[in-house]
Amino acid sequence: MPIPQTLIDSIAGVKGFNQEAFVAVHEGGEQVTSVRFNPLKTAQPAGLPLADKVPWSSQGYYLTERPAFIFDPRIHAGVYYVQEASSMFLEQALTQSIDCSKPLRVLDCCAAPGGKTTLLQSLISAGSLLVSNEVIKTRAAILEENCIKWGASNIIVTNTDPATLGRLEHFFDVIVVDAPCSGSGLFRREPEAIQEWSEQNVQLCHQRQQRILADIVPALKPGGMLIYSTCSYSREEDEDIADWLMDSFEFDSLPLHTDPHWGIVEVQSDRHKAFGYRFFPDQVKGEGFFISCFRRQEGHTATVKPPKRSLLQKLSKNDTAIVQPWLQTAIPVQLWKQKDMLFAFPAALEKDLLTIVDNLYVKQAGTALGKIAGNDLVPDHALALSTLVNEAIVAVSLKKDEAIQYLRKEEVTIPTMPRGWTLVQYEGHNLGWIKVLPNRINNYYPANWRILKAYN
Repeated sequence: MPIPQTLIDSIAGVKGFNQEAFVAVHEGGEQVTSVRFNPLKTAQPAGLPLADKVPWSSQGYYLTERPAFIFDPRIHAGVYYVQEASSMFLEQALTQSIDCSKPLRVLDCCAAPGGKTTLLQSLISAGSLLVSNEVIKTRAAILEENCIKWGASNIIVTNTDPATLGRLEHFFDVIVVDAPCSGSGLFRREPEAIQEWSEQNVQLCHQRQQRILADIVPALKPGGMLIYSTCSYSREEDEDIADWLMDSFEFDSLPLHTDPHWGIVEVQSDRHKAFGYRFFPDQVKGEGFFISCFRRQEGHTATVKPPKRSLLQKLSKNDTAIVQPWLQTAIPVQLWKQKDMLFAFPAALEKDLLTIVDNLYVKQAGTALGKIAGNDLVPDHALALSTLVNEAIVAVSLKKDEAIQYLRKEEVTIPTMPRGWTLVQYEGHNLGWIKVLPNRINNYYPANWRILKAYN
């Protein structure tokens, strides 16, 4: 389907736009596939058809071809994440603008499906808090799944309107808003998006973006950083939003360093000369993208206090004794209970956890550990995929066909295994739990995550 002429006309005057090259790259049909590896789970990427590194990413790689990711057990283990290369530039925006070695409170406001959340988690310190929010319930479930697979314990997944987040006045050091947009930057990767594009939709997105930003800005500390991005080429959703933001709030625009060889186009808005960085697919190895960074000017700082009472309870000594053998002892976490579910969260972030739980609807906090049944723990799937699980727990390694069978939640046959809870692994990476009984093996892979597609 051809690129809408109205889009071409509307961006004809945008810096860096080359109509002939832009149309040709979309008509050419080339697909660029890239992945980003999880530093919590792998040091050396292997087993994928790797090409060059994504130049602005420490963990990103291009692939020579797009494999059937659903049938790679490592993606289900959280070893890597399939992410569009241009959006990985978020790493540069963050690391060039703030000291990531310090404890930070970071909010990913429009986070599903989780690419930017998992990227942010890989960049911030272990003592930092990452709140990952998605307002749409169905998309929040996908976000939760991807955060669980990533395996970190300092993420809280929320399903909350931005206006509610804004009530946490001056709480966050960094807010990332990858705003819902008209999607013109995705035309090459998702040709069906062309049918949904219109000038009217651009205007509707412009208004929605303003509402989200207006709702969320109060939650940013004075001196804190706002990162705004879209996958749109339209000035109305990019430079014009930057100008509106600086008209409406006290922000300074932050320039970023880019290598000329990367092909990224630096632009500035009309009124305030706010810096932005636009990615054209005919000039970079990636899709259409725009990003702009701002620092909130200094001023009075409010303090959000944790509640005096909480829905959460710390684990009793008896329950702690049951759970402790399942965990590595070197990682300082506090164990919590909400109703009958146990979870672990970094001990140093206790006040932050209580504040978030008191103010927002939380889908997942830290690492779910499981539930107590009698004097035993029924382990949660999240524990298997986390960095907290005790490496001394009995584990069985599966071949690829066996691992796919497990991920389809089918019966797994393993000879001569000791009875009890057992970790299932593929190439040294945990996939989940089985329970070995005298006459059968129960597969505890989450039913709603199972592979449904036929495997040949």
